[in-house]
Amino acid sequence: MASTSKSKSPLRIEVCVDSVQSAINAVNGGADRLELCATLANGGTTPSLGLFKAVSRAVPDVPIMVMIRPRAGDFVYNELELGVMLDDIKSFKNRGAYGVVFGVLTPQGQVDKEATKLLVDFSLPMQVSFHRAFDATRDPFEALEDIISIGGVSRILTSGHAKNVVDGLDMIVMLQIKALQLASSSFSILPGSGVNSDTIDTILVKLLPEGVREFHMSGGRWKSGRMAHRAQTLGFGATSEHEWDVWETDYHAVKEVRTIINMVCDKFGFE
Repeated sequence: MASTSKSKSPLRIEVCVDSVQSAINAVNGGADRLELCATLANGGTTPSLGLFKAVSRAVPDVPIMVMIRPRAGDFVYNELELGVMLDDIKSFKNRGAYGVVFGVLTPQGQVDKEATKLLVDFSLPMQVSFHRAFDATRDPFEALEDIISIGGVSRILTSGHAKNVVDGLDMIVMLQIKALQLASSSFSILPGSGVNSDTIDTILVKLLPEGVREFHMSGGRWKSGRMAHRAQTLGFGATSEHEWDVWETDYHAVKEVRTIINMVCDKFGFE
């Protein structure tokens, strides 16, 4: 079982994980909150209820946000897929999930406000994060306003409409400023993608003065699988040379970011 002592830092780290071991590694490294998914190496989909239960037992005091994404691919969902999402939300809510994570768009690249409101209303009073489908929208400010107007969304996970947070820092600043104008203090912008020990200093310098107080990372690494015999004709459909490998959160990757964040808190007196 992981250590579940809660961080005293006002700067929070959310780590996305897709296994019990990754969850333990993340929490031992200093994660304050988890985003639980399946198949992170392929973008993340809805995890099984069994995985959620096992992670909850392993890290019982850590909030778990559950990814609700019925398939890989785009973020345009039909009625059948929305039905699956509603059923999954109900299952995780009944099991005590802290919150859920989803994003629904129109074919034109706008937030699907009707479908999003349906899912949000069904999710409450759990927390709701709108995931990086946000970064696939045609206009980030239009998307931000649409999401806030729906109500009930706790945060938006975004790289600032860029490949990673460092490239999207200027956009994240503008989104944060706009969010402070439009939303309550309970709403937050959650920067994610490319957050690691090499980039966190740059990210903190830019975003802390704007009031950003939480950050999302994976800390994931490919770990060699344990099978000595590897059938060459099987073909899982996984990508390239990692077909037989396992994606796992690296304790040290999370710990290094936590250490830097704690040093910044101590230096500048964040409480």
